[in-house]
This record gives sequence, structure tokens and C-alpha cells, in this order.
Amino acid sequence: MPPAARKPRPRQYDPKKTRAAVTAQLAHVRDAVRGLTPEQFALPTRLGDWTVRELVAHLSMTLGAVVRGLAEPAPPQPEATLLEWPSASAPLASAVDERTRALAAAHDPVDLLERTAAEFAGLVGAERDDRVVAARPGAMRLSDLLVTRCLELVVHSDDLAAATGREIPYDRQALATTTRLLADVLAARAPGGSVEVRVPPFAVVQCIEGPRHTRGTPPNVVETDPLTWIRLATGRTTWDEAVDTARLSASGERADLGGHLPVMS
Repeated sequence: MPPAARKPRPRQYDPKKTRAAVTAQLAHVRDAVRGLTPEQFALPTRLGDWTVRELVAHLSMTLGAVVRGLAEPAPPQPEATLLEWPSASAPLASAVDERTRALAAAHDPVDLLERTAAEFAGLVGAERDDRVVAARPGAMRLSDLLVTRCLELVVHSDDLAAATGREIPYDRQALATTTRLLADVLAARAPGGSVEVRVPPFAVVQCIEGPRHTRGTPPNVVETDPLTWIRLATGRTTWDEAVDTARLSASGERADLGGHLPVMS
């Protein structure tokens, strides 16, 4: 019988680097959105029946949630962790969709993003990293909440680029943070040491119950690039699509992770 899977140790993120990453990726998104035409705002996205207009409104809403949380009294302690956040957020999808559509209908998308970005920069820059912030699905330390905003910005930068055909740069630290968080969520949901998932140059995790690898070349290895991993982990592409297009390599009888993905959608 294989040994019990060990619970992965939570990764620590440098708050200063996270703040810089959020700021940098937000700047890239703002540059892209400023250049969109009315016709482009009406384009469909891969997010159900959201148009680009709704997508931009959603990005404004995710940043605005931090602003609103900081305006409330600080909760006594955190209620949600980074590894719990993707699962805990899923039940809120319907409410998020409703709020996003209302924002998109009521505001010019460029003005909305610019106003929210200004409020975000003004409030976040003045707060301590360990400040507990009221948030859905649960209060979080500001440093952790900003990691989730980093992920939102990177994932939706890719959605925006796919919808509009515009090339949107990725801040290296923002891409690294997003890659690592999604890899850690997989390791937490499917604990074990029989499969090694490599996303160079940012992340290596082990997962899936079974014989634990200790030395030499692991018998089960999955390797892909950061953007392909992010798309897999968030349901933007499928396991078979990634394998068929050679964007992912998988060796070993346990190396098919299709049944464990996405970890967030």
C-alpha cells in the first residue's frame, strides 16, 4: 500500500513583488483596453456569452472588490486561503455574472477601468500587507488577495487577447505567480508524489497518489509552458487539445491529468 500523501506546504509570495506584478499587468491591460474600438468591445469572448465589454467590466469589478473590501472595517482574522480560493469562488459565479452585466450596461468600459484602477492604486498603496480585507468568498490578508488579483489579470489578459487579436504583454512576475498558484491548487486537490508536473521556468509540483518518486528521472512527468498550463488549469483548453498540438508532453502510465483539470473555471 502506498504511503499516505503528504499535504503540500503553502507557498509564500513576496508581497512587494506581488504588488509590483499587479501594477505592471494592470498597466498592460489598460493600454490594450484604451486602444479598442466600439466594434471590438462588441466582439464575443470565450467566456460564455460575455462580450469584450463584459470582460473589461469584470476586470474592473475584480479590482473594485479590493477597493470595497478596504473601505470596510478589517475582519478579525482571515477566513480563506489561497489554495481554497478557486473552489470557494465557484458558487459565486451566478452573482458575479449578474453584477458584471450590470456594470457593463451602466458604464463606459474604458472610463470604468480607469476610475477603478486609480481608486485601487490609491487605497492599496497605503495599506499594510497583513491587513485583513473583507472579501468574497472569505476575508483574506491583503498580500494573499493581491495574489488572486494577479491571477485574474493574467488569465483575463489572455481572454482579452484571444477575443480581440491584440497582443498583450505579460509581466514576468505576474505570469510566475499565476502559474505557481494554479500548480499548487492541483497538488492540493490531487495530493501524492507519483506524477511530477513541470512548468518551466516557474513551477514544479508533485501530485496523484501512488509510488513516490525520490531520485533520478520520475516515471511520470508532465511538462508544458506557462500559458498552456494556465489555459489548462482554467478550462481555456483541454488536455487532449494541448497534447494534440504538442504544447504539452506527458510520459508514464499515470501522467494523464485530464481528469483533474481544470482546477478553476
